[in-house]
Amino acid sequence: MSQSVKRLVKKVLRIKPSARDAFLYFDYIRHDQRRLEHLTSLNLPVAGTSVLEVGAGIGGHTSFFLDRGCQVLSTEARLENLEVLRERYSGLEVKQLDLDNPDDRIRQIFEIVYCYGLLYHLKEPALAIDYMSSRCSKLLLLETCVSFGDDESINSCPEPAEVLSQSFHGEGCRPTRSWIFNRLKQTFEFVYMPLTQPNHKEFPLDWSSPENNGSLARSIFVASRQRLDNPLLVPEVPAVQRRH
Repeated sequence: MSQSVKRLVKKVLRIKPSARDAFLYFDYIRHDQRRLEHLTSLNLPVAGTSVLEVGAGIGGHTSFFLDRGCQVLSTEARLENLEVLRERYSGLEVKQLDLDNPDDRIRQIFEIVYCYGLLYHLKEPALAIDYMSSRCSKLLLLETCVSFGDDESINSCPEPAEVLSQSFHGEGCRPTRSWIFNRLKQTFEFVYMPLTQPNHKEFPLDWSSPENNGSLARSIFVASRQRLDNPLLVPEVPAVQRRH
């Protein structure tokens, strides 16, 4: 290998990974697909609504709502991700929002607040839930990594802030399902969890057997201002779920 080629290789290796690198790879895209397939299966009243999308990353889930005629405001803490988000969706309303330090720049109330894959990257999950509740008139759709156990705990943990898909501040959390459920109950009259889980290994079915799961375990929550008559949702934290 010539010296010029060696210098070029070293230069490439020093390049900081881009926002696209952090999100557009096979495992991440597959994970998004399984989550959105499951969301579709819940038959929630989403079409034609106003949506606040938080932690949008570079917009892997944004088209789910745009394709259903929703009016979407997509938000993200990292400027690098916002730049790609704007490139991918010309005409989309996009704003910076750090849910660990939310401000009052977003004053609208939205029918749906969508928070998939963000809560566990936050150091202040209770503050985030309170903020999302204050901006929500109908449904809060939340998916996050959680910890096993029936206690109510947040379980703070470090995350690499330099990775564009991880915590903006370098500190995240792995709250228990009970903590999230009961925290949502403080701001929503009706809180549900699905009887089903996405068809992906990170979504456990038997919550009595943490050893059967990998390093990450995820759950989905639906908080509502009105009672939902949906056979796929239960107003409790289920011990056992099934694949949709």
